[in-house]
Amino acid sequence: MAILPLVKYPDPILRKKAKTVKSINAQVKKLIGDMIETLKNAKGLGLAANQVGVSQKILVISAPDENKNSVELVLINPKIVTSQGKIAEDEGCLSFPGLWVKVKRAKKVKVKAVDERGQVIEIDGENLLSRVLQHEIDHLEGVQFIDRLPIFTKIKAKSEIKRRIKAGTW
Repeated sequence: MAILPLVKYPDPILRKKAKTVKSINAQVKKLIGDMIETLKNAKGLGLAANQVGVSQKILVISAPDENKNSVELVLINPKIVTSQGKIAEDEGCLSFPGLWVKVKRAKKVKVKAVDERGQVIEIDGENLLSRVLQHEIDHLEGVQFIDRLPIFTKIKAKSEIKRRIKAGTW
């Protein structure tokens, strides 16, 4: 397994809607293994395939649930089927190093996907797990977390990103 380079904003692949995975072959399984290694190495909570330069609807998650147990998920072609409530919390992103902003998201979601064995699964996420699921599924749809910000906050965030890129700290 390999640690893959992370794609940073404003790379255009982050804006493209990822392609549906048609079959889970050896190449897809290798990518999943590499993504898990990359996520662990980056100490992140979730990683979408387009964040490592691959336009496929695959994401991996390693995040604590409500009971502080670690949840390890591989989701292929995930879709949010229901969402409830609203909560605004600080959010970061491996493709936006060091940037943290308060993002409003659903408090609970139900996600339907296929796992790495090709089995249809449903995941109920609440609070942090809900946030990670929504964030990573957004990536697969070409949506960035800064897109979910109020206009003034978005302008400030983009200005900070430009400053960091110019300073070479991005």
